[in-house]
Amino acid sequence: MTRRGQPKRRTPAPQPARRPGPVRQTHPTPRPQRGLGGEQVEGRRAVRELLAAGRRRTREVWVAEGVEPAPLLDEIASLARRRRVPLRHVPRAQLEGAARTEAPQGVLAKADPLPEADLDQLCGPSGVVEPFLLVFDGVTDPRNLGALLRSGAAAGATGAVLPRHRAAHVTATVAKAAAGAIEHVPMAMVAGVPSALRTLAGRGVWTVGLDPQAPDSLFDLELADRAVALVLGAEGTGLSRLVRARCDLLAPDLR
Repeated sequence: MTRRGQPKRRTPAPQPARRPGPVRQTHPTPRPQRGLGGEQVEGRRAVRELLAAGRRRTREVWVAEGVEPAPLLDEIASLARRRRVPLRHVPRAQLEGAARTEAPQGVLAKADPLPEADLDQLCGPSGVVEPFLLVFDGVTDPRNLGALLRSGAAAGATGAVLPRHRAAHVTATVAKAAAGAIEHVPMAMVAGVPSALRTLAGRGVWTVGLDPQAPDSLFDLELADRAVALVLGAEGTGLSRLVRARCDLLAPDLR
């Protein structure tokens, strides 16, 4: 019963069940590809090797107007045509104003960043050749890094390992000093060199730290048929304490 004068409550009619709407497909935003730098390459040999290697896209090549003819410039122009890379002749002042090195030699190129290699990938054999890696422990001078990469490439290095922090990375100065070696030596970036050495040891790579105080000669080590990584320390201070302790062997630094 209801009280007099009060309206009788009505039971609400059942509502039809709502159909679920279409499930909206979400796709994760692709992460930008990591790179080592090296977007601007200066110097005739460095630009020539950039085009010859073809590991990354070259967007354009600048050549200073009025530069004297040279066989290397002819090679650059030929490779640019083959790769379908725009070749622009610009005033010398414009090129030198855009340059990031002191002597670009009348030519520079703009390219995609160098691709970053994976450390595990560097530990595997390159064809029939065992890994021969360069590990840089705090090298901060760009010219030194470029020169070491150039020497390593000439000696047959199959890869290089660089710390992500407190070290030189690939700049226009590095690219020029390396004279094209950055196009032929894959490089991996690591959070820390000591942990990278542990990874190398787990992959069967012998690590040889270059230390002026080491008693044994580098040329007396019987490692020619093994996977080897040479660990090079910073200018002045050499190998850090933890990196030195993680190396399998120590040999005199011949730099």
